[in-house]
Amino acid sequence: MTDDRPNVLLVLTDQERYDLSAPDGPPVETPTMDRLSSEGLRFERAFTPISICSSARASLLTGQFPHGHGMLNNCHEADAVQPNLPTEIQTFSEVLDANGYDCTYTGKWHVGRDQTPETFGFSYLGGSDRHHDDIDDAFREYRRERGVPLGEVDREEELYTGDDPRDASEGTLVSAVTPVDVEETRAWFLAERTIEAIERHADAAGPFFHRADFYGPHHPYVVPEPYASMYDPDEIEPPDSYAETDDGKPQVHENYRHYRGVAGFDWELWAEGIAKYWGFVTLIDDQFERVLAALEDHGLADETAVVHAADHGDFVGAHRQFNKGPLAYDDTYHIPLQIRWSGVTEPGSVCNRLVHLHDLAPTFLEMAGAGIPESFDARSLVPVLENGGTVPDGLEWPDSVFAQYHGDEFGLYSQRMVRTDRYKYVYNSPDIDELYDLAADPAELQNLVGHPDYAGVRKALRERLVDWMDRTDDPNCEWVPDVLASASTENRV
Repeated sequence: MTDDRPNVLLVLTDQERYDLSAPDGPPVETPTMDRLSSEGLRFERAFTPISICSSARASLLTGQFPHGHGMLNNCHEADAVQPNLPTEIQTFSEVLDANGYDCTYTGKWHVGRDQTPETFGFSYLGGSDRHHDDIDDAFREYRRERGVPLGEVDREEELYTGDDPRDASEGTLVSAVTPVDVEETRAWFLAERTIEAIERHADAAGPFFHRADFYGPHHPYVVPEPYASMYDPDEIEPPDSYAETDDGKPQVHENYRHYRGVAGFDWELWAEGIAKYWGFVTLIDDQFERVLAALEDHGLADETAVVHAADHGDFVGAHRQFNKGPLAYDDTYHIPLQIRWSGVTEPGSVCNRLVHLHDLAPTFLEMAGAGIPESFDARSLVPVLENGGTVPDGLEWPDSVFAQYHGDEFGLYSQRMVRTDRYKYVYNSPDIDELYDLAADPAELQNLVGHPDYAGVRKALRERLVDWMDRTDDPNCEWVPDVLASASTENRV
């Protein structure tokens, strides 16, 4: 009997902004992502449930919001609330494995200090880095064989956080040029390992699921030529949010700029970092093209649904911030999501409905004809994939997305967010809340939480947030509703 279920290739990037591959975004060369959009369906409004790596990746696996699976911050840090994903929680990969899929994995994991993808139904094929996972030595050995061991090359144009942006003795490396060849980058290596996996799957019976997780464009934005000089910093314009004053915002916004060591950065320094970030994105895009070519070379393109997404975004100078943190701006929550599924998705179609990253978990299971666990707090995207990006008649679809944040190495910071097409409300437990009119202020510069003209909007969004907290068994629903109900019309502190 022929198994006509699709293979699935998931390419997940690390800290990639939505706008980089959007049609109206900055002039970043992403021909492969653009091709995926033109041959499949692009989601205009996909959002991560949390803008921190371990938590978002655990949500993708479990179909749950972070307060459900319990991984509230990064597992590799000393202050990890929960260093490992509880094995009793069902993951989409384990369900796929139980339903006859050969599940393989290359690249970044970062979902458990003492776990690997093999704990959750995957075969791991290498490519980890020592900082986050240290699962294997494959890439380090590869670099030794090529005569350029990791850590033994002299970078140029190094940019650091801190008082002296050229001082390597303090701060965090933001960007640099590496002298190695493209074939010696981790991005190239991960693409090569993914291609090897595709070759192996081509000779096997039954469907496969392969996940390729690139270590980038997460900082440090260290790229080789020709990508390092592909974008001229002098031609990069500041985003509208660069005009941020922090007026009327939670104090943590200003604190984080100092904590990250970028309070003294001027636009010239930011443009230098952004140029390398853009180069990093194009480098990954080119490696993605090699992977798609491998599917075609082995006759698998029509049999394989290809999905590209990111765990979360990156500030890269927006709001004059670096990295991410307890700032619920679209810069880090709005993510790219493109799906090409031959014979199902309409080429060039667009979905403008609000969706979550972890909606992919039930989507993969419905593609495979497998049952969706009741523990999932997510919905399958298959109905909109099959219907040209629109919701079929008679199917209810939410008009809000939700997110949360719990802190990273800066310390715990309880935060909840509800976003509709037009408005965003952010609950900040230790400080003033936030309300943005995204139609009038897409850069999210003006906090309207105390504006009398938005009293009705504020009340409605608070009610949506409380309802979601109750439906998803958010532990904070025991007391936050009372806080919001008794909040003043101006500030909530």
